[in-house]
Amino acid sequence: MLMPKRTKHRKVQKGRMKGQALRGNRITYGDYGLVALEPCWVKSVQIEAARVAMTRYMKRVGKVWIKIFPDKPYSQKPLGTRMGKGKGNLEGWVAVVRPGRVLFEINGVSEEVAREALRLASHKLPLATKFYSKADLDRVVDAKLNGENKENLTKEEAGNEE
Repeated sequence: MLMPKRTKHRKVQKGRMKGQALRGNRITYGDYGLVALEPCWVKSVQIEAARVAMTRYMKRVGKVWIKIFPDKPYSQKPLGTRMGKGKGNLEGWVAVVRPGRVLFEINGVSEEVAREALRLASHKLPLATKFYSKADLDRVVDAKLNGENKENLTKEEAGNEE
């Protein structure tokens, strides 16, 4: 499972998942990617389950990049414990994902294989996702940055912006 080697603080506050992803919103390494459509905490075990599902379907052909890392600890109070008496014990690690973030990238396989592998991976994740090729995602991100109207984008892409 993924987790940091060391951290400055053992427990952290919840934080907020407001707004779009400003970084990690482009496909940089592979040809195809899985993009988050909603904000969510993704646990390290969910990331690992998605990775296993992809690599099994691809039969270890091609290359997979995991673009998120669970570097935020989350705590939980034991079952049957009353409120108060401080913050709970460390339970696991999560990656904070905002809409527009590229979660996984794939290279070295056909589009059909990549689409099915990323579909299988998306079923392991607790958020809505969308399959993109590198060229399609670059066009959508550039249109958002340039402030183009939704009429210039296709209906499907305009619906996913919101």
